[in-house]
Amino acid sequence: MNEKKGFSFNGYAAALVLAGLQYLTLVNVVSAASLPLFWLIFAVLVAVCWGGFFIVQPNQAKVMTFFGSYVGTVKDNGLRWTIPLFIRTNISLRIRNFESGQLKVNDNHGNPIEIAAVVVWAVEDTAEAMFEVDDYESYVSIQSEAALRNMATTYPYDLHEGDEVALRSHPKEVSESLKTEIQQRLAKAGVHVLEARISHLAYAPEIASAMLQRQQASAIIAARSKIVEGAVGMVETALAKLSEQDIVELDEERKAAMVSNLLVVLCGDHSTQPVINAGSLY
Repeated sequence: MNEKKGFSFNGYAAALVLAGLQYLTLVNVVSAASLPLFWLIFAVLVAVCWGGFFIVQPNQAKVMTFFGSYVGTVKDNGLRWTIPLFIRTNISLRIRNFESGQLKVNDNHGNPIEIAAVVVWAVEDTAEAMFEVDDYESYVSIQSEAALRNMATTYPYDLHEGDEVALRSHPKEVSESLKTEIQQRLAKAGVHVLEARISHLAYAPEIASAMLQRQQASAIIAARSKIVEGAVGMVETALAKLSEQDIVELDEERKAAMVSNLLVVLCGDHSTQPVINAGSLY
C-alpha cells in the first residue's frame, strides 16, 4: 500500500462558503410561510459539513479512511476541510530516536559482548506505517534490536588481523552496516532510518578481565616491536658513522659486543648502569 494525497480544501475558504450557505438557509427558512422539505434537507447538510474541519500541525499528517478504505493523507499544515464522513487519524512525521537496551550477544569470534545502539528515524510513507504493520513504533524498536543483534555477530569485537573490520576500531563502517540492515527491515513499515550508531560496547563481565589482559599484552608487544625496530636502526646508523669517519676499527667480535650492548641499552625497561673500561680495548 502506497501513500497518496487526500482530498481537502483550505479551511478558511471552506468556512466562508459554509457561512454563506448557512446564512442563505436561515433567510429562506425565516421568510418562508411553511418549511419546505428541500430547505430542511439543505440545512441538515450544511450543519453536517461543519464537521469536516480539522487542523494539521507542522510535521504531522492526517491519514483518512472511508468505511475501512484508505482514501489519502493530508500533509498541508493549518486549518483544512474535507468530507465529514472521512475518519482522520493523526500520525507524526517528526524525527524520533530511541536507544535500544543492552544486548548480550557473541561476536564473530564467539566472545560474549554487550552492545546497544541509538537509532534516529522518521515516518516516510504514512499509508505503510498505518496499515502494513500493527504498531509501527513497536515494530521499529523490535526490528532495530534484531538487526543490531545480527550485525554484532558478523564482526569481531576488536581488531586482530590486518584490515579486518571490527566493532571497536571501525565505528563508521559498522554504523553504515547497521543503518543499512535496519533500513531493510523497516522498509515495509514506511520508516526512513536517518542514523544508527553504537552507543555502548563492552565485553561481557565474565570475560572482561581476561580480554583486558589480552589487550594489554597486545599493546606491550606492539610497543616492543616499535622499540626494537628503532633500536636496530640506531645501531646500524652508529656502526655506519664509526666506519665512515674512521673513529675506531672494530673486528666482527667487537661489533657483535657493541651491537649487544646498544640493544640492551635501547630496549631495556630500566636505565642501564654503565661500566667504564679503563684498560685496553682488547
